[in-house]
Amino acid sequence: METVKTNRHFMFVFIFLSSLTSVLAGNILTRGSSLTAETTSKSNFLTSLDKTFTCGFYSFGENAYWFSIWYTNSNLKTVVWTANRDNPVNRHNSRLTLRKDGSMVLTDFDGSITWGTNKTGNVDKAELLNTGNFVIRGINGNYLWQSFDFPTDTLLPTQFITKKNSLVSSIGPKNIGSGYFNFLFDNDNVLKMLYNGPEITSLYWPDVDAPNVFADGRTNYNSSRIACFDKTGRFNSSDQMQFTTIDVGLGINRRLTLDYDGNLRVYSLNDSSETWVITWQAISSQCDVHGLCGRNGICEYNPEPRCSCPPNYEPTDSSDWRKGCKPKFNRNCSNSHFIELSHVDYYGYDFNYSSDPFSFEACKQLCSTNCDCLAFGYRILGEGICYIKIALFNGRRSVDFPGSIYLKVPNTAESLDDVVLNGSRPVCSNSEGKLVLLPGSYDVSNQRFKWVYPYSFVLAIGILEVIVFVSGWWFLFRKHGTSSSMEDGYRAISSQFRSFSYRELQKATGKFKEVLGLGGFGVVYKGVLSDDDRTIAVKKLGDVFQGEDEFWAEVSTIGRINHMNLARMWGFCSEGKHRLLVYEYVEGGPLDKHLFRDNGVLGWNERFKIALGTAKGLAYLHHECLEWVIHCDVKPENILLDKDFEPKISDFGLAKLCQRGGHSHRSSKLTGIRGTKGYMAPDWAMYLPITAKVDVYSYGVVILELVRGIRLSNWVVDSDVGSEIVSELVNFVRLAKGKTERDDDSWVGEFVDSRLERMFSRKQAALMIKVGFSCVEEDRNKRPTMESVAQVLAECEDETIIS
Repeated sequence: METVKTNRHFMFVFIFLSSLTSVLAGNILTRGSSLTAETTSKSNFLTSLDKTFTCGFYSFGENAYWFSIWYTNSNLKTVVWTANRDNPVNRHNSRLTLRKDGSMVLTDFDGSITWGTNKTGNVDKAELLNTGNFVIRGINGNYLWQSFDFPTDTLLPTQFITKKNSLVSSIGPKNIGSGYFNFLFDNDNVLKMLYNGPEITSLYWPDVDAPNVFADGRTNYNSSRIACFDKTGRFNSSDQMQFTTIDVGLGINRRLTLDYDGNLRVYSLNDSSETWVITWQAISSQCDVHGLCGRNGICEYNPEPRCSCPPNYEPTDSSDWRKGCKPKFNRNCSNSHFIELSHVDYYGYDFNYSSDPFSFEACKQLCSTNCDCLAFGYRILGEGICYIKIALFNGRRSVDFPGSIYLKVPNTAESLDDVVLNGSRPVCSNSEGKLVLLPGSYDVSNQRFKWVYPYSFVLAIGILEVIVFVSGWWFLFRKHGTSSSMEDGYRAISSQFRSFSYRELQKATGKFKEVLGLGGFGVVYKGVLSDDDRTIAVKKLGDVFQGEDEFWAEVSTIGRINHMNLARMWGFCSEGKHRLLVYEYVEGGPLDKHLFRDNGVLGWNERFKIALGTAKGLAYLHHECLEWVIHCDVKPENILLDKDFEPKISDFGLAKLCQRGGHSHRSSKLTGIRGTKGYMAPDWAMYLPITAKVDVYSYGVVILELVRGIRLSNWVVDSDVGSEIVSELVNFVRLAKGKTERDDDSWVGEFVDSRLERMFSRKQAALMIKVGFSCVEEDRNKRPTMESVAQVLAECEDETIIS
């Protein structure tokens, strides 16, 4: 009998200790128990056993609460799942309860149910797992319900997205209500992103201009419709979409989030700073996201993504650009004229589109006689292509776009010779942290929701979010892969970018045997990767002071940049003292080897192509790139040519990468790194703050060298004085500048490379000389932007050679 009592006593102690362990663990909600929003006591939160995730009531403001799961150790509560994202509850008397019937319900202050699960039978408990999955377990340990089956805007490692669920963006950085962007499997079994707004629904990813899904590397020959983001940073989908984060490997907390600006990004948590850095993104050019600027609005870069209204239009609501622009005129069916918006397109809503070639006048007439036509798009891609627009959505302006939109306005509306988009405001960039819709507040007096928070409070939260997101943008956004600038989307940031070991690169280059070139940043070697036989160019950096973390952060900034006129970076190596960068191998070599050689002459068409392509690449760095990049060493040696003489600018971003170690911009060391004599702007010598205009100056020297065919940095005797030694550039400008003011182009021939034997376009040559002179102005305020240079050159691209 005594033995039985002892055993009973032991069993009671065992059960008590087991229960105590569960309480101490703090990750379990037992049947019949509740979490309340009343206090911030630890007893009202569940925390996963490894302390990674916490769930409980999350507040925005004073009296609006959501039941959410968030990362415990991020400096701001980074919410990854919300039960009641569109129905916040009151702080007073609101609670989450695991009922004895197996259902879990969220009740408001008055006992009304705002969210709940179905009755699930033999329930044991609810538990927050180390994966961030909140589950209801049955008595036998199986999952009767799990939050992973109902994602909001975030996918966590090991969580699946299937045909039954999707990601829906939030409205803003601090409003977790459902937004307008969706990431889901479409009916053709392909993962897509779409804008589902109040007025339109529009697919924008993958590449909407691709002829079919296969052109984007996808397949619709699958019926499983399932994708997963694993713990190492790899994503795999049944439609063959794959990507790998830049920091691939175990031991890092990550999340895949469809952000409120419509872009899909992977964030990795920096444990030391408790902040997030972006290690992959789907869309490299933010203006490719549809719906950002609303009806009639146009997204452009200046240098960040901004929304603008076309001429004769104004913002519908300057506090919410998704409402777009409204006309300042009354439409009528007749008495109209057209205003050209160069390099602008509105995607979709084409009326009576035909692939047959159209003349410009025929396209114009088609729009003029159609009362529903608001504008027409016209492209010249070997033949005229006409698009009649009956609605203007998804507007974008880019110097890469080979066409124009002709806006139909009444004759009474203003007609402009120099079209400038008006009403610009930054809204597209995730780093802006702009709240475009106001979240709700609770009106306790009448115990009803009233969706208006004070503007000042929203502004304060927005400013705080700007600080966090700007730091994230500064770290990365790599761009790489096998696509050109027109192939944005997931392929534009493919999984090829990675970290290489020093031994791997040593083997690929045959112990750094074949030298391709020697520059201010280090020696470049040719190599071949053994895994896929890719030919690469490996740059061994010289004087780099960063530790591995700093170097990784800077390289990831460079690696996220992608444009057809920029040499792609495929990876890097950072081991001990070794710092190396791995680039695509551009077979044609640098421009100087073609332009200044004695045997063979670079043709005029190739020269103009190089001038235009280089301008586009620099315009992208200065205006469209997600982080504003100044090259600081533009010269022929840093302009590589592929087999078709398409230019690819190299060494961009390296000035910032190699200037670490406490050197100011006035130091001789930094000045030496950041420029090459003959191409350096006078800004450096005058110790002015360095801006993109230093690149404009260097480009001016290069474009004049393309015309003249000689080094303009060489020193010669002044032709006027006869004894003074000046640079060829000064001599060239002095001789030719006065003649550029003539109305005709008869003067051009004497300043063009004589080796061309007069086989060049006079109009293009005259334009290049005038552009070059404007770029090398000593007063940097008089120099144009690279975007305007690219636009001016593009308008002259189709000129023919006249001997």
